[in-house]
Formats: sequence, structure tokens, C-alpha cells
Amino acid sequence: MLDFGFDKLALIGAVALIVIGPEKLPKVARTVGHLLGKAQRYVADVKAEVNRSIELDELKKMKTQFEDAARDVERSVNTEIQQASSEFEKTWEGLEGGTSDSGGSAYTPLAEPSPSYKAPRKNWRLKRGATPQWYKRRHGVRSHAQSGAARVARFRPRRPAA
Repeated sequence: MLDFGFDKLALIGAVALIVIGPEKLPKVARTVGHLLGKAQRYVADVKAEVNRSIELDELKKMKTQFEDAARDVERSVNTEIQQASSEFEKTWEGLEGGTSDSGGSAYTPLAEPSPSYKAPRKNWRLKRGATPQWYKRRHGVRSHAQSGAARVARFRPRRPAA
């Protein structure tokens, strides 16, 4: 920006003191300070806006590059799939051709379809863990919830009968 040394600032202050006067100088200096602060904020806002627009342009360029790369990958995958499916169709036609003696297709479906998987019925109210019950009983793992009062009463030593 402007290169002001101490001597130039002192000269400007002396001229301002003579021209404006000692009574109005603080008020004018305060007003000039506010105006300079506003100007600096305006310049900073403009710089930030320019930087944002530059970054936005760069992001748009990157977006177009990524979209182009994605389209290229999609085209190559589609061509590979088409080639593989055409080769498969050719091979399938070769297998279906005259390889069997009866003149029919080499593929014979099963007489009965295989039974579909049926999930075992579970009681949804009962939470089941992966650890078997016999293991829990052997190692003393609690399998039932017990209140605090019941637990204290269970482990409280018995009083001898008097």
C-alpha cells in the first residue's frame, strides 16, 4: 500500500493540527480511523469473494473431470459386459447345439424343484446369546435377572435359631 514513515506522519499531523485545530482534531482523527477500518473490511470482503469464486471455478473443473472419468469407466465396463455376454451366448449356443444324441438340449431340469430354505421359528421375546446354556451353568454365569434386594437376601448369612 502506501509507504509512510514516521517523519511523513508527523508532518501530516502537524498540518492537520494547524488546519483543523486542536478542538476538532480528535473527532476528525476518530472519523478517519472509522473510515479506514471500513475500507479495510471492504477490501478484505472483496478479496474473500474473489478467492471463493476462484475456488468455485476450480471445484467445477474438478467436477467435470470426475464426471468424464466416471463416464469413461462406465463405457469401458459396459463394453466389457457386452463382450462377455456375447462370448457367453456363443458358448451357450455351442452347448445347446447338436451335442446330445436325442437332438434336444443338453440341459435337463430337475424333476422336482429343491425345497426352499425355511428359517427356524424363534421366540422373539426370548433373547438368545451365542454362549450355550451348559457352558454358562458350568462356569457360574448368571442366566436370569435378579433384583438387587433379592440378590442381597440370597447371599445374606442366615441367623442361627435361638
